[in-house]
Amino acid sequence: MKKRPQEYTEEHARAGVDAPLPEIETWPNQYSGYEIEIKIPEFTSVCPRTGLPDHGTITITYVPDKVCLELKSLKMYMLAYRNLGIFQENVVNGFVRDIVKAARPVSVTVVGEFTPRGGVYSKITASWSRKRAR
Repeated sequence: MKKRPQEYTEEHARAGVDAPLPEIETWPNQYSGYEIEIKIPEFTSVCPRTGLPDHGTITITYVPDKVCLELKSLKMYMLAYRNLGIFQENVVNGFVRDIVKAARPVSVTVVGEFTPRGGVYSKITASWSRKRAR
């Protein structure tokens, strides 16, 4: 039996993970014990292997601590993905990583719901909380 060549490489898997992205800014939070949900319905990135666009909705749900995410900088951050070759799973986990870095929230969950391509729909969820981080 002839062995198939590996189609996906470590280079594909790591594509975009360490790309320089705009900083997510914050502003001082005035309240405690509440949740914020942000929907980004026009998210676009590029599959690192095929070069085809990925479209979807990114939903960020977080409980702020000392600061809140500034929406214009979040929009600029999101737009930086537009031509970036990166897998959907890495997009969602990258959002969590960068939100935690910027705002140190009590908790954050990011859900990526990507438009079907070839009849395949994917929904990726990643979460972080202070309780689990310790």
